[in-house]
Amino acid sequence: MLNQLYIENIAVIEKASIEFGPGLNVLTGETGAGKSMMIDAIHAVLGQRTSRELVRTGAKGAFVSASFTDVRPAVCKKLESMGFELEEDGTLLLQREIRSGGRTVCRIGGRPAPVAALKELGAMLLQIHGQHESYGLLAPENHLQYLDRTGVPKALRAAYREAYARWKGLQEQLRALHLDESEKLRRTDLLTYQIEELEAASIQPGEQEQLAARRAQIRNSEQIAEAVQQADMALTGGEEGLGAADTVRMASQALAGIAPVLPEAGALAQRLETIGYDLQDCAEELRSLGESSYDPQELEDIEERLDLLYRLSLKYGQTEEEMLAYLDDAKKELEQIAHSDEELARLQTENASAEKELRSYGKMLSDARRKAAESFSTAVQQELSYLDMPGVAFCVEQEETEPGPTGCDRVQFLISANPGEPPRPLAKIASGGELSRIMLAIQSVLSAGNTADTLIFDEVDAGVSGSAAQKIGRKLRQAAQGRQILCVTHLAQIAALGDRQYKIEKHTDNGRTFTQVTLLDTKGRTQELARMIGGTQITELTLENAAEMLRLGKAETD
Repeated sequence: MLNQLYIENIAVIEKASIEFGPGLNVLTGETGAGKSMMIDAIHAVLGQRTSRELVRTGAKGAFVSASFTDVRPAVCKKLESMGFELEEDGTLLLQREIRSGGRTVCRIGGRPAPVAALKELGAMLLQIHGQHESYGLLAPENHLQYLDRTGVPKALRAAYREAYARWKGLQEQLRALHLDESEKLRRTDLLTYQIEELEAASIQPGEQEQLAARRAQIRNSEQIAEAVQQADMALTGGEEGLGAADTVRMASQALAGIAPVLPEAGALAQRLETIGYDLQDCAEELRSLGESSYDPQELEDIEERLDLLYRLSLKYGQTEEEMLAYLDDAKKELEQIAHSDEELARLQTENASAEKELRSYGKMLSDARRKAAESFSTAVQQELSYLDMPGVAFCVEQEETEPGPTGCDRVQFLISANPGEPPRPLAKIASGGELSRIMLAIQSVLSAGNTADTLIFDEVDAGVSGSAAQKIGRKLRQAAQGRQILCVTHLAQIAALGDRQYKIEKHTDNGRTFTQVTLLDTKGRTQELARMIGGTQITELTLENAAEMLRLGKAETD
């Protein structure tokens, strides 16, 4: 249940903190006072799409906070799966900040959260029915999902979706295999050529890198030979004298001679001896390097090989691994084409089986919808009769279609506004009063299966008056038993039946517009109901009438 809503800098609302209670909470006020802004604020904190246009002019950002009490176990479980938890007092706190630049910040229990989490929780906590929802009910493309909400098993819908996904997957594979013979020949020739070209190249992983390194050695062979010669001269001395290796060996021998009288010299002599051996090894390796020869033909062969690999890389992939992967894929595709007849037969068998399963689930789904449509139509018809529309007939039109993502049905709600008239689509109903009551009747039936503890009805009473308005008020009050309803209304007959009433009024101060929300006491409710009855001219008679409406409303609830 929504027990507190805090709004800051949403359009004309600078600051407002409203505490709601169980039962029927009615919100009244002049047109343009800010009632729709409150609904927009609730939409925002429930994770719906928002616009920076909501931010009050001159403010850096807007903020909405909603606190819920008596949270159901299902919501707690969902909250836990998301990594959040209730407050210490058992309440659930949702918050959303909308900055003037358009960026939003969401929190659950004071911790940052994605807007999708607010939306998912919001759908479990609160449901809004109103003008926008009515527009959705007018659209035939939405009627199937509304009908499914009234009793079509979720497991059956899920089984159908899985069967449909399997069938569509097989359809795609069959389409890919349905090549005509000329296309098969063209594709076979191309793949055969590509396979032969790649196999003839005998590509080895890392080959281009190795060849490039060898090419660099050959191109720099003179510089290499010169460096080797200089190093060899430094180590061995050549014909001109002692080299580094001989010099170090002589130093070792000199120190070894004084080791008996200077022990430290012995250790040093051994180190120098080791270095001398290392230098001799280096000299031997240098001689091997110096004996290396570079064949000009080898360089030409390397250039040709690298050129071939480059041309192949332009067609089949930059690296050897990519080219070899292309070769494997080409072989597999060629094999598939070669065995396409067998594969086609196999897929056709699987497709026939998948389609049979799909149509079986589709029939079960259609039967379940037909059964749900009967009970749904009966329930809506009863609601319409209660709302002073016994002559209006409601029915669900269900047509068979080819299998689609949601089933094999096209569903549309039809209404016959007068006896003897054929049923017509909801959008064809002209009377605003009739439409409002029909919408309320449908919404009442839909909300009966809604597990949300809080329902909001936003001006669903538009275009009605008199006894019909009284019936709508009673229907809302009846629906509020055991749950919480917030109702935005312009009708005194409905407002008088509320458990509590909030007045939303707008005033101007220093050239700025402000909206204030006030919980009314009995005297305040009498004044507000009198205004709703008589407009700006409030007389003793309208006050008495308003007081009488409150008394009668209280008597109905006692």
